[in-house]
Amino acid sequence: MKVLFYRYKSIFEPDCHDAFTSFGIEVDELFNTSEQDGNTFYKAANMISDAALGGAPYLFVFSINFFPVMSDICQKLGMIYVCWSVDCPVNELLFNQIKNPCNRVFLFDYSQYQRFSRYNPGHIFYLPLATNARRLQDTVAKIDENDKIRFVSDISFVGSLYNEKNPLKDIKLSDRTKGFIDGLIAAQLKLFGCNFIEESLTDDVIREIKGEGKTAEGSFVEPLDRYVIAHTYIGSEITERERIVTLNSLAKKFKVDLYTQSDCRDLSGVNLKGPADSISEMPKIFNLSKINLNITMRPIQTGLSLRIYDVLGSGGFLITNYQSEIPNLFDIGKDLVVYESIDDLMEKCDYYLKHEDERRDIALSGYKKVRDYHNCRDRIKTMIELMTGES
Repeated sequence: MKVLFYRYKSIFEPDCHDAFTSFGIEVDELFNTSEQDGNTFYKAANMISDAALGGAPYLFVFSINFFPVMSDICQKLGMIYVCWSVDCPVNELLFNQIKNPCNRVFLFDYSQYQRFSRYNPGHIFYLPLATNARRLQDTVAKIDENDKIRFVSDISFVGSLYNEKNPLKDIKLSDRTKGFIDGLIAAQLKLFGCNFIEESLTDDVIREIKGEGKTAEGSFVEPLDRYVIAHTYIGSEITERERIVTLNSLAKKFKVDLYTQSDCRDLSGVNLKGPADSISEMPKIFNLSKINLNITMRPIQTGLSLRIYDVLGSGGFLITNYQSEIPNLFDIGKDLVVYESIDDLMEKCDYYLKHEDERRDIALSGYKKVRDYHNCRDRIKTMIELMTGES
């Protein structure tokens, strides 16, 4: 048994690879660093055809996130195409290829699943993310004195500020539209656990941003512009503003360390630590930080980002913004701590920095929960069961 794994350097790929091989599934890998590289997709078609002609066809083709071209290749060659989303938004989900019968699409955000499952009933599934706690703990076990000097933190955040991923920054808007968007963002930043940006956009605002920006061409299951402008354009802007305001607020009272490659010119008082390697360094940072912070990017409306699982799998203590799916997967106050406003976050950081025993107990409980219930191997098992209708 073997699968073809289409890879493009997602940090989630190694754990999925290991999960497949743990079931005795052989994995052929096809690497691509550019989604526009037609030669890679041509090679994928040849690999699928060669495997079928050789009498050992792939069980399925797999990728992290949805690639319409890969779906079309599998549809034409009679192969099953399986993908698992790790990002929001994934604009490609709106392409008509989402309807292809060959698809088995797994979405980690339940609101995303509710939206797109109607376009291909029985072929789109809800599946939360997970991690490989064993891999993370192997890295944590290698922590040495130099690591403790480099990575011990009171409060740390590992991630992008999203200013390098924010297309709205490059668009010149009228004062009226800019004021409308600023007001919309200000209101959204006061609410956790819900997102009203898309439904609040007016047609005039959509037309103006579309006229200045770039949108994809093709056939879609629903109008693309409103979704892309709400989640890719304005969603990135909200994420950038929220992360900057949150980190600046914390830095006024606490020692805050940030690991990022983003432009940090709008930060004040935050200790800038540069980028962190996701495999060799990030688990150590999570383990050695007294408080790990998760600030979910706003296009993730209900689901839990990979950072949550990786922090807990590394044995770290986590404070995260509230997401409506958290109570379904973790015990709040026992496995992790949630905040519902910046003032709430400030109070909880102050409290838990002063209560080490409680921090350790919560971190240990969170680690055990991820290890036992939210590991990548069990998620892949669930994926296969959902695909085959077995349990």
